[in-house]
Amino acid sequence: MKQIYPDLWQTAPEQPVAEAPSLVTHAFLLTREDGNVLFYSSGHTAEHRRIAELGGLRRQYLSHQDEVGPALAEIKEKFGSELVSHGAEKQEVGKAVAPDRTFDARETHLGNIEIIPTPGHTRGSTCYLVRSPHGKTYLFTGDTLFMDSNGRWQAGLLPFSDAAKLRSSLELLRTLTPDVVISSAAPDGKHPVNEVTPQDWRAAVGDALEGMQEKVSA
Repeated sequence: MKQIYPDLWQTAPEQPVAEAPSLVTHAFLLTREDGNVLFYSSGHTAEHRRIAELGGLRRQYLSHQDEVGPALAEIKEKFGSELVSHGAEKQEVGKAVAPDRTFDARETHLGNIEIIPTPGHTRGSTCYLVRSPHGKTYLFTGDTLFMDSNGRWQAGLLPFSDAAKLRSSLELLRTLTPDVVISSAAPDGKHPVNEVTPQDWRAAVGDALEGMQEKVSA
C-alpha cells in the first residue's frame, strides 16, 4: 500500500479477471479521525494488515457489483466494518455478504462523502465525491469513467451496459469540480489516479462521451 495524499492510500494492484489480465484494479483507503473508509475492494491479505496498522476500517463503499467477491466477507469479519452499496445491487452484493447500508439517491455520509448514483455501466454504478480537509476534492468513479492505457478518457460502456443511462451519468459528472479522479479499474495498470483542472475535467468527460458515441455508431 502506498500513500498518495495526506489522507489517501492506494492498495497494491490486483488482476481479478483471469480472462483479462491487462485489467488492473486498486482499492483506496481514506483515513479519517472518526474511522477510516475503503473505496472499492482489495483481496490482498497484506493490505488488510496495513489497514489495521493505519487504524482499521469503519466503512467500505462499493462502486458497483464487479467488486463483489470473497474479500468483502473477509474485510467485514476482520474489521467489523459496515458495507455500503447501491440498493439496486443489494442482491448481487449479498452473494458475498449482505450490505449493512444501501442508498438509492444522491446523499451525503459522514459529513463529507457525497454519494452520487451514476447508473449505466451497471444499474447500481455509483461515484463518490469526497472533499478532503487537506484541500483536494477526490472523485471515485469506479468503472463509470477511467483513463485508458493510451491516456484517453473512456466511459465504462460494455455490451451489458445501458448506454442512455451512462450518457446521462456522464453529463452529471461533468457538472462536478474534482481535483483528483480515481477509478477502480486501470487498463494495463496505468493512470488509476489523475489530477485535473476544471477545464481538464470537462474535456475528459467530453472525450468519454465522444468515445461512447463512436462505439454506439459502429
